[in-house]
Amino acid sequence: MTKFLITGLALVLSTSVFAQNADYPIQPKPFTEVKIKDNFWAPKIKTNHEVTIPIAIQKSLESGRVDNFKIAGGLMDGKFCSEYPFDDSDIYKIIEAASYSLQTYPDPELEKTVDSLIYFVNSAQEDDGYLFTNRTIGKNLHSWVGTSRWEKVNDLSHELYNLGHMFEAATAHYAATGKRTLLDIAIKAADRIDADFGKGKIEDYPGHQEVELGLVKLYRATKDEKYLNLAKYFLDIRGQKGIGNPTTYNQSHKPVTEQSEAVGHAVRATYMWIAMADVAALTGNRDYIEAIDRLWHDVVDTKMYVIGGIGATGNHEGFDEPYVLPNMSAYNETCAAVGNAFWNHRMFLMSGDSKYIDVMELSMYNNVISGVSVSGDHFFYPNPLASYGQHSRSEWFGCACCPPNVARFLPYMPGMIYAQDESDVYVNLFISSDASFKVGKKELALSQKAELPWEGTTEISVTSAKPVESNIKIRIPGWAKNQPVPSDLYTYADKSDETTKISVNGKAVEYKVDEKGYVNIERKWKKGDKISIEFPYEIREVKANEKITEDNGKVAIERGPIVYCTEWADYKDGHVLNLLFDPTSKLTASIDPDFYGGVTVIEGEAKSTKKELDESITVSEDKPMKLIPYYLWNNRGPGEMRVWLPTEKSATKPLPAPTVASQSKATASVKSKAIIAIKDQYYPKSSNDSSNPYLHWWPKTGTSEWVEYEFETPKEVSEVKVYWYDDAPFGGCRIPTSWEVVYKDGDEWKPVPTSEEYKVVKDDWNTIKFDPVKTSTIRVKLQLDAKFSAGIHELIVN
Repeated sequence: MTKFLITGLALVLSTSVFAQNADYPIQPKPFTEVKIKDNFWAPKIKTNHEVTIPIAIQKSLESGRVDNFKIAGGLMDGKFCSEYPFDDSDIYKIIEAASYSLQTYPDPELEKTVDSLIYFVNSAQEDDGYLFTNRTIGKNLHSWVGTSRWEKVNDLSHELYNLGHMFEAATAHYAATGKRTLLDIAIKAADRIDADFGKGKIEDYPGHQEVELGLVKLYRATKDEKYLNLAKYFLDIRGQKGIGNPTTYNQSHKPVTEQSEAVGHAVRATYMWIAMADVAALTGNRDYIEAIDRLWHDVVDTKMYVIGGIGATGNHEGFDEPYVLPNMSAYNETCAAVGNAFWNHRMFLMSGDSKYIDVMELSMYNNVISGVSVSGDHFFYPNPLASYGQHSRSEWFGCACCPPNVARFLPYMPGMIYAQDESDVYVNLFISSDASFKVGKKELALSQKAELPWEGTTEISVTSAKPVESNIKIRIPGWAKNQPVPSDLYTYADKSDETTKISVNGKAVEYKVDEKGYVNIERKWKKGDKISIEFPYEIREVKANEKITEDNGKVAIERGPIVYCTEWADYKDGHVLNLLFDPTSKLTASIDPDFYGGVTVIEGEAKSTKKELDESITVSEDKPMKLIPYYLWNNRGPGEMRVWLPTEKSATKPLPAPTVASQSKATASVKSKAIIAIKDQYYPKSSNDSSNPYLHWWPKTGTSEWVEYEFETPKEVSEVKVYWYDDAPFGGCRIPTSWEVVYKDGDEWKPVPTSEEYKVVKDDWNTIKFDPVKTSTIRVKLQLDAKFSAGIHELIVN
């Protein structure tokens, strides 16, 4: 292997001429060569094989995704029968997931199913290699797709995106089975792209990054440099003057080497950064390395959630401004979590710095696995950090990118535990597993027995038959050295004096943690040698940087890599948003053997808050509080949940005062669990305040809608106040064009008697006063804008 010199993230080829076998200076231990044997990840990987992948296949059959290939291939008649032009990619991700899983769980029936899917894919490929079922079928082209090939490639056609996932699937399938069936399809498609795109040909970039990293994988499998060059072309054409339709949404606003801020769609961004890392490793491109280093710091320093998630806003499924990290509306798309984990793994392979593993681990244990239920058959698309019950896991999605993304991540994950650089062996994750490494001409075999994530001990035994000289690098996680994340975005409330204890064969090791976060233990290892590690495994209170105003006056609870939350199912009244936590109170951790097979829960005490009619807040006596791992929330159904615990009364969301509205039955012309938001007495700071819940009618536009309160007994009312939700400029909701208040008189709806004008204003209360009426029901009617939907933060009746 060509030797690399590393200084921070400055990766430099030691030769001036590009060598064909250049690659990451550190190589991961392939997942196929790591045997997982723990009680945390192994069951999830097995459930993924037995439940999630079969469900993904079944849902693809039911939704028409498979039929699209059959129709395009002339195997059946019909029109394009699923929702989006990128639906082809779900089949590719499922094939990739199944290919990985087959290497851990040989399964003739699943392999046969994969072969049949590949047969349908082959039938849909046109003679010249082009493969895109929506266009090939042609009878009902999606509005995102142009009338000719590649016409809207820089926008939303997803032609190249689909093929990128196919290239990943093809290389995975070839590695798993040795069969070239899908690989040959991929080569033919990649040759079509190469023939069509490039200088002097079509000069354009993909609207959704993915083909770049797929092409790199195809290059690795075939050693054909044109695929690597094509991947680099698609990166370099981005942001060039006169090319495409530059936008921050898909990171085409600047050349990739000039970008410093994480902007736009989070999944697109991570896929691009992964590709930049891959190409940089294979070519030694310093400009790419410097750019992704800047971008990593922007994310980790200012735009990452405490669970390792990225993407603060659903408006464009992506990044917001620095330190804007709302909890209730946090997006944290599962696909972005997967991309974030893969990206940080690449950054480690490039630099050997454990800080990237810190971020990867945080995302894995919290955001990634939150995306799938314990049963493996229900899923999250966004992963918020607070909920009042409007979120629930789904069996599937119309846009189904997330479930197959988790399905391909889980069987691949064992390949993230270990890595090797010549004679150095890296132990990055502490998961019970076996792996062997080639050190010089000898074998170093390790067997790890770890108690993580529930306890902080691990033991690494040498099982090699013959002695071998090697340096074993033990990662000391950030959470074990008073650093929840590798920046000042989050810090522990108190510094712990506890340190990691390491011994070899029972003798304590005096060590120094090197500048990249590792303890180096170099010796001649022999069979029976044991490294024992005891991490400090305390319950830690995490504080957010004060610039994250959403988290001021709150703490999050963490133990090891696991972030905790509290949710409705553990409280008689089902309320947790109104909790007030005393940070000086005692918290205790214990295994609950009946909770999802034995999970460590944390217990303590908290108070609850309630709003009074005079707007004051009353506080209860202490009551029991229970915290569960965040990734497990909503497995017991929808309800209130929060990660950040208020330590100040002003930071709580108290139960509403007993007003006319709060004691009414609320209904609307849209069925939504968010209906309770309009009477929760959480008043917004602005119309676009997504930190508080709201009711919306999106994606409806131009329609007449309504919301109403039905009183337990007839009430006399004379005033209605509405605060509209408006998420301009990027979202789909605006203030309505008009509104009106009507009341029920017997069986008849009548306008309230008023001489006032109905004003429609943004960022303020819209108030109408009228002569008192006695009624059982009052309704607000609104007319949506012709192009936009609308929403309501709060509706008050006096």
